Amino acid sequence: MRNVLGAILLIGSVFVVPHRGVAAEPPAAEKSEWRAGTATVVITPEKSMWMAGYAARKKPSEGKVHDLFAKALALQDRDGNRLVIVTVDLIGIPKELRAAVEKAAQEQHGLPPEALLMNASHTHCGPEIRMDVPDRYGTVPEGREANIEYSRKLTGTLIELVGQALKRLEPAELVYSHARCGFAMNRRLPTDRGFINSPNPDGPVDHDVPVLRVQAPDGKLRAILFGYACHSTTLGFYQFCGDYPGFAHQYLEEAHPGVTALFLQGCGGDQNPYPRRTLELAQQHGRALANAVEAALQTKRTRTIHGPLRAALDDVTLQFAPPPSREELQRQAQSKNKYERAHAERLLKQLKGEGSIRTEYDFPLQVIRFGDDLTLVALCGEAVVDYSLRLKWELRGGYPSTVDGPPVVWVAGYSNYVFGYLPSRRVLEEGGYEGGGAMRYTAFPGPFASSVEDRVMAKLYELFDRVGLQPPRPCCR
Repeated sequence: MRNVLGAILLIGSVFVVPHRGVAAEPPAAEKSEWRAGTATVVITPEKSMWMAGYAARKKPSEGKVHDLFAKALALQDRDGNRLVIVTVDLIGIPKELRAAVEKAAQEQHGLPPEALLMNASHTHCGPEIRMDVPDRYGTVPEGREANIEYSRKLTGTLIELVGQALKRLEPAELVYSHARCGFAMNRRLPTDRGFINSPNPDGPVDHDVPVLRVQAPDGKLRAILFGYACHSTTLGFYQFCGDYPGFAHQYLEEAHPGVTALFLQGCGGDQNPYPRRTLELAQQHGRALANAVEAALQTKRTRTIHGPLRAALDDVTLQFAPPPSREELQRQAQSKNKYERAHAERLLKQLKGEGSIRTEYDFPLQVIRFGDDLTLVALCGEAVVDYSLRLKWELRGGYPSTVDGPPVVWVAGYSNYVFGYLPSRRVLEEGGYEGGGAMRYTAFPGPFASSVEDRVMAKLYELFDRVGLQPPRPCCR
């Protein structure tokens, strides 16, 4: 026996026994198809700041319920292709913030832009993010500098977070499963006065809870990436809080010590959590979502995710509907509604300075392909649920949304740049807040043109081609 053991030679990562002709099984870690790393940082403001999400707020924050977090999940396939997903407990991601983190990640770590996905939970109880931009909500001037200072610090924090996750790459396995959660309800209620913001039990919803389990080669759970399509608007008070997503990942991490839980916001632009308005309800919704994730972790209907990783990122050019005339803007500038008045004043200033009002704007879209097992689509802005439902149908050729059959489809909104609402054609034609009313809080001239959904889908199909996907195009839906 001693002679046999002494004759064992180590060649690369394979143990070879001479004269036997059979290779010993390599360690489990060496067989792993993936490497994964995570990082977490607290991003709760250290001092009182003006908060984001509700134009009606009249004062800055007053303490916190719990901390806000930024988290990163870094993945690498066998070929060395990498992906970093960054999630933040914030209202959104300004274009300048995305650009700064993207540039640093490429320069410092060689991470291409298409391999960085940033997603905001859209909590309405976080700080307002300012990147030296004009006032949006009429906040007091003395509050602006604190928000700008926070935003600059946040940029450096997120850059460091990406690097930490990449440095912690270790052998891993990826497993997909899903469950359902029911507190999201469509909030566009048709009335004789048009569509209003109110619970609509008959409106479209997406109650799917996709879950990507990241585990060590021995099966030990390391990270959970999970999603849901619903506004984070249970709360509207003056304390920093992650709303239901913040409670969900808090409960999951308490139940699984040492595990990083990351929430990926879905196409919840026209979805609200109901009932709402109290801290207890936010906790209940967080518990309901965490329970759905736990159910997904326990089901035996799973799909092992293989590589290779392929990613594509590009801008889509969206057109606006014809803007109001100068005369109409001058009339609106005299409105008693301060938000309509401020919007008109911004457009008049743009008209004076540039000679015209913008007619189009570019927004980022992203597609990430995990082999033949999972397609992750990341939409900018507050995408309405129609996009998620349509993409799941078209990319799977009408096949039911299960772990079997064609690649699983996961659609995230609020990704990379949150500028405002991304309506479908249906929502645009119906009007209401998501269809165009919310534009008064932006520097955009007004609603998008009727081509908005067609342009988004056409660009996405270009991205599908770039990552080698050829999804069937059903004749109807």
